[in-house]
Amino acid sequence: MSTASFPEGFVWGVSTSAFQIEGATSADGRGPSIWDGFSADRAEACDHYHRHPEDVRLMKDLGMAAYRFSVSWARVFPEGAGKANEAGLDFYDRLLDELLAAGITPYATLYHWDLPRALETLGGWPSRDTARHFADYASAVHDRLGDRVDTWFTLNEPWVAAFLGYGSGVHAPGRKSAADAFRSAHHMLLGHGLATQALRSAGATRVGIVLNISPVMTPAQVSDFGRELSEEDAEAVARIDALANRQFLEPVLRGSYPAELLPIIERHGGLDHVRDGDLDTIAQPVDLLGVNYYTPQVVQAQPSESADPAFPGSEGVLFCTVPTAVTAMGWPIVPNCLALLLRRISREYPELDLMITENGADFVDTVTGDGIHDVDRISFIEEHLRALLSAVEEGARVRGYLVWTLLDNLEWADGYQRKFGLVHVDFATQRRRLKDSALWYRDVIRRNGLTETRPKRPTLETVAARAGVSRATVSRVVNGEASVSADVRTAVMRAVTELGYVPNAAARSLVTRRTNAIALVLSVPRQGDSLTAAVVQYVTSMLEGAGKQITLMLADTAESHRRIVQQAEARLVDGVVLLPSDRADTLAERLSRTGVPIVLLGKPAVTSLVPYVDVDNAGGAEAATEHLLARGRRHIGMICGPMDLVAVQDRLAGHRAALHRAGLQPLLALADLTRASGAAAARQLLGDDPSLDAVFAATDQLAIGALQAAREAGRRVPEDLAIVGFDDIDAASATTPGLTTVRVPLADQALALARLLLSRLEGRHTTSVVLPTRLVVRDST
Repeated sequence: MSTASFPEGFVWGVSTSAFQIEGATSADGRGPSIWDGFSADRAEACDHYHRHPEDVRLMKDLGMAAYRFSVSWARVFPEGAGKANEAGLDFYDRLLDELLAAGITPYATLYHWDLPRALETLGGWPSRDTARHFADYASAVHDRLGDRVDTWFTLNEPWVAAFLGYGSGVHAPGRKSAADAFRSAHHMLLGHGLATQALRSAGATRVGIVLNISPVMTPAQVSDFGRELSEEDAEAVARIDALANRQFLEPVLRGSYPAELLPIIERHGGLDHVRDGDLDTIAQPVDLLGVNYYTPQVVQAQPSESADPAFPGSEGVLFCTVPTAVTAMGWPIVPNCLALLLRRISREYPELDLMITENGADFVDTVTGDGIHDVDRISFIEEHLRALLSAVEEGARVRGYLVWTLLDNLEWADGYQRKFGLVHVDFATQRRRLKDSALWYRDVIRRNGLTETRPKRPTLETVAARAGVSRATVSRVVNGEASVSADVRTAVMRAVTELGYVPNAAARSLVTRRTNAIALVLSVPRQGDSLTAAVVQYVTSMLEGAGKQITLMLADTAESHRRIVQQAEARLVDGVVLLPSDRADTLAERLSRTGVPIVLLGKPAVTSLVPYVDVDNAGGAEAATEHLLARGRRHIGMICGPMDLVAVQDRLAGHRAALHRAGLQPLLALADLTRASGAAAARQLLGDDPSLDAVFAATDQLAIGALQAAREAGRRVPEDLAIVGFDDIDAASATTPGLTTVRVPLADQALALARLLLSRLEGRHTTSVVLPTRLVVRDST
């Protein structure tokens, strides 16, 4: 079979990071980093510190030419600076010796997010001193390891470290300050420049930096890269590109910040941290740019949108999800975007050498008797390699490709639930097992390329015919059942080997009795068509991406309820995603008794019944009420309804809690789900208390009704009467004035439902998921 070959000398390998695999967090003098204690899971990870000889042997057996690892700053300098810890450097000595003996070229990354906690205590990356300490650390590591490392990367993904660590607070150290995020980004770049100078003066052969770069596009452009944009969307795309990509590319490669970025930085904390000469230092020539690519950034203009904390300055930009296949993390899979960004970088920086330093995916892996058949991961990597090859053939100077990652590991704040590795790790025993993707990648390395055509996969029937047995017998063999005779097992495995058969869900289902069918059960009528639509779209996309077949079922009558329960009892479905009706019914309770895994959208009245996904209704209501109190409102009424809905009960509880802290009593009016009832309830509140100066409504529909009643009564909004809703339906931004409301994350709920069900199907311990809400302030307050 012909091969689509990569250039001669193309480098194949894998990437890892210290905190995610090393473990040994208190061994041999290592100090704590900002991630120790921040991650919910203990950081013993893969125990690579003690098991690195085994891991290097795995890489050698797979034919890896390169291994990109990171050095733990806290292992080398437990206090971040001062005297180096020789025992920590000894570990990297041993690792390098193992790699070189195996014929594997080491690529060292000096900073992969694990700042010593001692330096964070002194100010962390917002402090200029941290950049100088980083350069000293780089010198010390090179002094010890520079005789065996040719290529050095200073930083890994400074956008993530700065804006998720110091802006949104979802990564360590957990700060939430736009000013700190911009200062951190600048000081990381300054640290890169100072470290580059130090490494070059010490004789380093090649120095580079690793950036996470994602094409920024609108949802329409995901399927049509050439789609022309409106002026508003074009501005939104350019602004996010400046924040996410050009904020790092241009200082490093051109010695300047994007002009449109400077006013944003100044508005969020000033520019005094950018000193004369800094940009000259940052723009030290680099020999290699590491490119990490996973998924595009998809945005569109939406004037009412608040800024995302991870993107300070993104007001008026909506971050979108798109109806395409996704990974288990919910990241859209768009391989051609890799070629798109490589063409862009090559066009803008034509003399720059590139390396894909991270590319990979989290999928739900199933361990069977004969291995881990991660066909989704193989497909993900193959499609991205085809996109990469097309860019190389067009002239992109890409010198190598490193998969993220070698081992299933500690995936930062997500703990051990994410599976990016080519090698499965049983964290209870530390046993390593090669997945099918590892063996497939080994063959890609051997060929230095991909097969020109994708061979037709042999089926269960093909193997059965070759071996002269039934489909069920093949299934029992590939699932490791002991009841099959040795002769039959030998014949089946010979056929499997000769045909190159990869056991799939069909083979496994004959033994496990799984159907791979999931029932997505909808009830009507349902409040909030947008939520139902999001669940249908994203749950379907994510579960189908995991190899499941989705059956939509309508639960609108007693007969339909009976039929759905019968399907579950007969095991015609493996799991159920249930969107219950707005009124109480017993379907969730009846399904819970069937033993089939079920997940529920919205908190049920009995929370121990089944795992559910909901939003923080009480917290959102508290935030809305506190917002009104902060603006001096003291006569606040709430429109509640209907009171048999658990979400409304929680919103009332949050409202009452905020009023209680302020020493105020609630003033309530009941309603149903319609705008007309909201208007009637608002009239009642205005009649009961003429001094009423604010209304909090349990839903946006009720709030829109209150706006109507206020106009009828001659009350000006917000001068006389402030109004806040809940849900952020599409109409909320189009009211006059625009409605302040509490945003409910639609797509996040849908993706959480799918992840929760997949976890239940795997037999993992699962707990319900409650997602945060966000107050969206508009003109009505």
